[in-house]
Amino acid sequence: MSIFSTGLSGLNAAQNALATTSNNISNVFTPGYNREVTILGQTSTGGGGVQVNDIQRQFNDYVAAQLNAATSKSSALETYANQVGQIDSLLADREAGLAPLMQNFFSSLEDLASAPSDPAARQGVLGSADSLSAQFRSFDGYLQDMQQGINGQIADEVTQINNTTEQLAGLNREIALARARSGEAPNGLLNQRDQLVNELSERMDVRLNIQDGKTYNVSLPNGQPLVAGTQQFKLEAMDSPVDPQRTVLGYRDSAGSLVALDEDTVTGGTLGGLMDFRAETLDKTQNQIGQMAVSLAVAFNQQHANGVDLDGEPGGAFFDIGQPRAFSAKGNDGSAEVVGAAFDTANIDQLKTSDYRIRVTSAPPSGPADFDVTRLDGGGKLDISELSFEDPNGNGTDATLSFGGVTLTFDDTASMAQNDRFDVQPVRRAAGNLESAIADLDKIAAGSLVHGDTDAIKDYQAEPGQALASGNAPWSLSVTDTGGGSFEIVATDDAGNAATGAPFTGMEPGDEITVDGITLTLGELEDGQTLTLDANATGSGDNRNALALQDLQDESIVGDSASLSGAYGAMVSDVGNRTNIVQVNLDAQQGLTDQLKAVQQSESGVNLDEEAANLIRYQQFYQANAKVIDTGKTVIDTILGLRN
Repeated sequence: MSIFSTGLSGLNAAQNALATTSNNISNVFTPGYNREVTILGQTSTGGGGVQVNDIQRQFNDYVAAQLNAATSKSSALETYANQVGQIDSLLADREAGLAPLMQNFFSSLEDLASAPSDPAARQGVLGSADSLSAQFRSFDGYLQDMQQGINGQIADEVTQINNTTEQLAGLNREIALARARSGEAPNGLLNQRDQLVNELSERMDVRLNIQDGKTYNVSLPNGQPLVAGTQQFKLEAMDSPVDPQRTVLGYRDSAGSLVALDEDTVTGGTLGGLMDFRAETLDKTQNQIGQMAVSLAVAFNQQHANGVDLDGEPGGAFFDIGQPRAFSAKGNDGSAEVVGAAFDTANIDQLKTSDYRIRVTSAPPSGPADFDVTRLDGGGKLDISELSFEDPNGNGTDATLSFGGVTLTFDDTASMAQNDRFDVQPVRRAAGNLESAIADLDKIAAGSLVHGDTDAIKDYQAEPGQALASGNAPWSLSVTDTGGGSFEIVATDDAGNAATGAPFTGMEPGDEITVDGITLTLGELEDGQTLTLDANATGSGDNRNALALQDLQDESIVGDSASLSGAYGAMVSDVGNRTNIVQVNLDAQQGLTDQLKAVQQSESGVNLDEEAANLIRYQQFYQANAKVIDTGKTVIDTILGLRN
């Protein structure tokens, strides 16, 4: 090879190296750009010289995979932290929270007990009840707005994910064509594709498989493909088949039908963070608020029914409350529907903050053993003893299934099919319908329905709306010692007519009797005791039921395990702990992500100082090769001059 060819090869190599360095400097702030290096090698022909073997992209697949996984986790935690922080701020607000309003409500009952006929005290009770119920509704509305907001964000994320996967499939096609034309793919296209995978990881956790070391295939963790070569598989935001108010992800199967993905299929990224927050915190908090509202309404209404108002009537409902929600799964083979859902007030202590899924195990069902009822909060399947099934008509119409403090009514269980599913949300939206049911001051039942020797009863409970409903009151009850520790209780009205079931014989302390809608639990019985059940017999100064209503503040009326204030405190603490845990995890994960970014940048990022040094180095390389050519020209000119 001549001196000219050698110098020219050096000029070309230097020019390529300078161009590569210039490209690095120009893209120093370009997202997803990977530094390029000019790889030089000796020419294969004799005589020396240099050639450009490759413009190599500095990209580490292993580091990139680690960074994408870390980015996905960081994005999920950041999204979770942003959402849960809103609930934490709402619940922990000492002025806007429920705690001060509950305290004000029970303080107003204390004032009522001090002056049961005072209009100002009665107005204070109604006013504080209205404020408390309004705050319950406000909390539920805020949480429901968050539910709707998450639905919208999920739909937006799905749109962005589909756009990204479409671009990935397109880049797979372009890269394949480029390889077919030149044998190598342009580094720019490879950078774009890797950047899209990173952006996709920010939205959800995905699995990347590199086919033959060239084509990118992307799928969900469960194997559902999103990109396979040049083909894209779109996700769709759809209504949940078991809850039409909830947005979930779906995909089209081979038959073109839209199939919902399980919510736990999507993890990581913004989308996974939204779904984790909804399932772990938002649903739970909304259920806890609902459980508190239902427990307050049921317990207060039951106790209020034990009293008598200023009009001489048994106490009516003090609060109105929403009912449980139930949904039939869209894929059910049977046609049975839930036509009614109500709270089982007799077993309200079983009410939990969990949603439930019912599966028909044998159709048509004839008893509780033909149903599987599972708690969706991880509490497992309910035992058969916890279920109650009734078929009053004997043909499946209006049959009921009771469990966990709720009762469901089906239109026709005979039309059920095996494996039909129904989802139940006992308390999810209950707080949104909590309202005061009383507007008339005189209707507050501060007095007691029971008068006389009250030591004879340990407790009593009037059935709301049914107490003294026969119109035969007042009822006179007399206790007679029949010996052997047993007593007889005679219950008659003014006309001498005996109550249903009376006389009650063989009674002992702790036994129960029911007279005209009022169930009495017997206490310390003695011969000759007398009792009267009458709404009209109370005086305006009777405060016994007002005191009992006030005592509900300290009773375990929420799930039979906590008072209202205790349940609220536990909920605030739970959300606060969750917020702290997520934030700690986010800080730790973000630190790991930053470290991986630093590792990735140390290998693939552009260092301006290094590139500036390369500019000088390759410039000198270019100048030296130009000098070689100039020297060659001088030598030739000298040789040609010898002939003259």
